Amino acid sequence: MYKRLGVLALSAGLVFSGSSLGVVDAAKSDQAGDKGKPNNGKVENVIYMIPDGFSSDYAANYRVYKGEDAIWDAHLKGMYTTNSANSDITDSAAAGTAMATGEKTNNGVIGLDPEGEVLPTILEKSESAGKSSGLVATSTVTHATPASFAAHVDDRNKETEIARQLVESEVDVILGGGKNNFLPSSEGGNQEERNLIEEADEKGFNFVETRDQLQNIEDLNVEDGDKLLGLFAEDALAPELHRGETEEPSLAEMTGQAIDVLEEDKDGFFLVVEGSQIDWAGHDNDAAWAMSDVAAFEKAVEEALKFAEEDGKTMVVVAGDHDTGGMTTGANESMELSADVLGNVTATGEYMAAQLNEERSNVREVVEEYTGLALSEEEVQAIEDASNPKLAINTIVSNYAKIGWSSTNHTGAHIPLYVYGPQADEFVGFHDNTDLPKMIADVMKLK
Repeated sequence: MYKRLGVLALSAGLVFSGSSLGVVDAAKSDQAGDKGKPNNGKVENVIYMIPDGFSSDYAANYRVYKGEDAIWDAHLKGMYTTNSANSDITDSAAAGTAMATGEKTNNGVIGLDPEGEVLPTILEKSESAGKSSGLVATSTVTHATPASFAAHVDDRNKETEIARQLVESEVDVILGGGKNNFLPSSEGGNQEERNLIEEADEKGFNFVETRDQLQNIEDLNVEDGDKLLGLFAEDALAPELHRGETEEPSLAEMTGQAIDVLEEDKDGFFLVVEGSQIDWAGHDNDAAWAMSDVAAFEKAVEEALKFAEEDGKTMVVVAGDHDTGGMTTGANESMELSADVLGNVTATGEYMAAQLNEERSNVREVVEEYTGLALSEEEVQAIEDASNPKLAINTIVSNYAKIGWSSTNHTGAHIPLYVYGPQADEFVGFHDNTDLPKMIADVMKLK
């Protein structure tokens, strides 16, 4: 059942607008899907990729961080607005609901309209059309964005209820963090009594909890039609900067295996992939965490695009739910962009702050060990005196990268939209986030 795609490397000899992208060149992609199919070709599968918290300024800084164009840059089709039903600035629950259902709702609400009525999602509509479906995230799989596609609750914090709904749903592949939300309190989990992992097994799910198990799922002797539940951490997965210290799979590995499973359905599939922690990095104003998790997300997009190129009937939509942090491209009046210095950072600001001793007399040593930066006396003193040493460290690192921040929360910035595959040109223009699932439904010919 499971064809081993592995971690797919892109051809080094074929360049796509500054990035290796396999077999399709930029000029052709603007006019056609893969294998010479016209832009109005059939869309059988959709991979909906959501870099949570990502905006055009993240994209600009990432281009400097990487040293070349991102793999999605050649597929830019437009931009869109993100306000919720009750606020100019959305949260992830309302944004996810808009991107899943085509309807606005209030902040904090998942899969319901402001009056509490259930809103059907594009994923559920795809299932009704006979397609398989999947959810992949680096947060808990019960977090606001992935939950918005398969759950309906009045409060995004009801993650145990969301877990129950996910197991009872028709979703075929669920990969991410949040094992505690599926286990009973008697086993250290957050459910009162139910063991949802056991219930998932009874519903045909195969359960994996390590990277090695995910990479070797053929050892489970699964049968065609079986489902896959992978919960690789009790809570969220580790930031990409620290993933090597764990047995957790990368977002790209989860994406590749999800595609492996779902492509077996001859009727097609609908897959949602969230790069969850770009948003969390933005909340912390942690530029290095943000860029490293964008890089991890790009590798997942590479997996999706490689499959789409080979398949010819797959659309890949890359669309953030909102901006987080108000990241700027340029700071300190320097007229320079220096995000490439973040490539030397090996830990989050939160981790570095936790390594400080009680007197904070080791600031210089800790920051230099994990960033390679030699701090001035003034910078050391600023961290020593800060009421929030994590934010102080992140601010100083961001200053070296010439990155500023306007907030530690979401903003109302417009979000770029990238689309690849048959009928991608249907997405050209300026939109609202509620337009996205409607346009996807149109190209998939869903009722």
